Amino acid sequence: MRIIGIESSCDETAVAVYDSERGLLAHRLHSQIAMHQAYGGVVPELASRDHVRRLLPLLRGALADAESGRETIDGVAYTAGPGLIGALLVGAGFARSLAYAWDRPAIGVHHLEGHLLAPLLEDDAPGFPFLALLVSGGHTQLVDVAALGRYRVLGETLDDAAGEAFDKTAKMLGLPYPGGAALAQLAEQGRDGIFHFPRPMLDRPGLNFSFSGLKTAALVALRGRVLDDQARADVARGFQDAVVDTLAEKARRALAVTGHRRLVVAGGVGANRKLRERLSGIAADNGARLYFPRPEFCTDNGAMIALAGCLRLAACAAPERGRLALGARSSWPLENVGI
Repeated sequence: MRIIGIESSCDETAVAVYDSERGLLAHRLHSQIAMHQAYGGVVPELASRDHVRRLLPLLRGALADAESGRETIDGVAYTAGPGLIGALLVGAGFARSLAYAWDRPAIGVHHLEGHLLAPLLEDDAPGFPFLALLVSGGHTQLVDVAALGRYRVLGETLDDAAGEAFDKTAKMLGLPYPGGAALAQLAEQGRDGIFHFPRPMLDRPGLNFSFSGLKTAALVALRGRVLDDQARADVARGFQDAVVDTLAEKARRALAVTGHRRLVVAGGVGANRKLRERLSGIAADNGARLYFPRPEFCTDNGAMIALAGCLRLAACAAPERGRLALGARSSWPLENVGI
């Protein structure tokens, strides 16, 4: 089975071709970061217009890379939500039109399901069930993954996501948008213990997160202070340590609660080196194995959408495949995905 995957939920346009036997055949991506940097964040209308310009050339390039003609394609998967509604509508309209023209099924994929399944793109892929820490610019969740379409959210952020807090703190430090990766790089030069920020919600039971107060603590630490390069690096180090400690401890608690022996890390913040190091130790201490996708598949990409679409199409009986096509949804609870 060979599936095209289309991702357009925010500020990256991506098209991939995935084969159930041969794996990922092609992956093309265009990032809009340079376009949005002047505004300090994503401008939804500009994002949607750029998706319109990029999708067809990316599709042609991906098909050429995969040496695939329309006759080899069994379905067209696309991100149906959640995300920016205008951006989602561009991808959904493009994918469903292509599927209609080629007489193939269209498969709407939940964006977060794509991230949860992204480690299955690797040779050493986890089996079901597993615990997933999904941590990105828009989401921070601990998810009990029983099987395809069977997801239970154990804990999630009550306010800012971890990646959002990274980006906002980076902006306070004068780093360019998006600032999460730049802050992590700056933190490498920071000294341990110079700034100590709170570890939110670790003083109470449960698996929920909160990063808004941590972001405010960073703002208070910076107020009225003349910052040289070393001081900025020290703040970045203290902030990153607080986020990593919080995520790692909540993951440890979730492993203890669920008894899972597989821990998957997904989402853009999952590429953070310090977080991976800490979670490797947490997993080893709890007799679990740690899995994560390669860094290029931690952020939004078409490969994870193509893989998820392939698994969903394979799990659906032929007479029911018409129901796989969905409209765009800006909000879509993960637990309502089903199969």
